[in-house]
Amino acid sequence: MDQLNLRHLYYFWMISREGTIARASEVLDLAPQTLSGQLATFESSLGGLLFERERRRLHLTDLGRTVLGYADEIFALTSELNDVVRLDPSDRPLTLSAGVSASIHKLIAYSLLQPAMNLQRPVRLNCLTGNTEDLILRLKRKELDVVLTDWVPQVEDQGGFAVHPLAGSTVSLFGSSCLAQPLKQGFPQSLNGAPMLATTADAPYFKNLMDWLSINGVTPEIVARIDDSALVKVFGSQGLGVFAAPTAIRDEVCRQYQVEEIASIDEVKEALFAITRSKHPAHDGVRAICETSDWFSVDNKASKKTMYSDV
Repeated sequence: MDQLNLRHLYYFWMISREGTIARASEVLDLAPQTLSGQLATFESSLGGLLFERERRRLHLTDLGRTVLGYADEIFALTSELNDVVRLDPSDRPLTLSAGVSASIHKLIAYSLLQPAMNLQRPVRLNCLTGNTEDLILRLKRKELDVVLTDWVPQVEDQGGFAVHPLAGSTVSLFGSSCLAQPLKQGFPQSLNGAPMLATTADAPYFKNLMDWLSINGVTPEIVARIDDSALVKVFGSQGLGVFAAPTAIRDEVCRQYQVEEIASIDEVKEALFAITRSKHPAHDGVRAICETSDWFSVDNKASKKTMYSDV
């Protein structure tokens, strides 16, 4: 079978729903002999029977039940599509496919995506996490509408991408109460030998943090490397080590994970970017993300000017 005949599939689906060829032929306004012939042609193309015939009743075969399962999904989507295209264009759901770098904290990713979800028209979000280079390749293949990242890789590429600087934040260190309390005294030297949870994702802020600690003569003990920002916080909440997170989400981190802030480090900042295929995105959801970068306030915000570069 080179190509499935959807008309034949629809006839089979209607026969299955109605129970007999006679009733289905009335619904379809076809002669029973014509419908029976169409069903036979479809079964021949599939290489097997879809119904077992017992007197005047039809019973699905194993192949018939399998085909019916797919037909139910196909024609449910067809009905949904028919409803959508009949809507006024402004009322049609807007699909937004966003890639989010795994190194971005999940609370921040939610906040960055929220402007798109708050549009007046309904939005259907498809969100994919991964490393920035892979996400940009998907953006190039038009599998994604926007990539949210905390760093912009420099790679050879035939085409350009628009890089939209979003807001940034200083970085804070957190820990469980029993771990945080003694570390607050004499910071940052108190971190010498202290257990620390590191991220294995390409997070520039963590590298900057380690550089800052090194400059200050501080060497914590890395007890675990974890590539998921939410899992880092879970480990930290259990007292396994100190972890870093943007100061902008300090209150939510402390509330959600029952940890305390040890200190905020003004010299270490996390910058965020939205990467799109063009300087002026036509997608309403992407525009909302790129134009709403003041979802939290920080000192020395990145410029709102859009850069255009090969990434």
